[in-house]
Amino acid sequence: MKEATLCFLVKENQILLAMKKRGFGAGKWNGAGGKINAGETIEEATTREVDEELGVKLNEKHLENFGDIKFYFKNKPDWDMHVHVFLIKIWEGEPRESEEMKPQWYQYQEIPYDEMWIDDTYWLPKVLNGQKIEAEFHFNEDGSSFDKYNIKET
Repeated sequence: MKEATLCFLVKENQILLAMKKRGFGAGKWNGAGGKINAGETIEEATTREVDEELGVKLNEKHLENFGDIKFYFKNKPDWDMHVHVFLIKIWEGEPRESEEMKPQWYQYQEIPYDEMWIDDTYWLPKVLNGQKIEAEFHFNEDGSSFDKYNIKET
């Protein structure tokens, strides 16, 4: 199972989402993040990925870990992921579009869940309300649906 990070910049009841332009999850709104390289801590990977994808600098001490989510894909174990979810309220620079992501701010009540991964509607509102979670989602082969899930507050 791959280890990965997911980070959402938040301010004044707004969340920064980014349209994934290529690769896994292309065409969906999501936070910034990705794989953890050999020798990196989860926090180092998070700050690197956010810088690469959004062009902003994070200080690890401002990252708030809000969850661990395991995603399983039927008949595609190479897609399985353990994702570490962070929120951050302090960063340097203005988010900008990169080759991989196109960022946009959304009010919490206007989050485009219908253009995101199908599981996001189940756990993201909890995280934005301050709940720390552990979750599992068991998807079909392409991630368009899931047949079981579990979310618990930690």
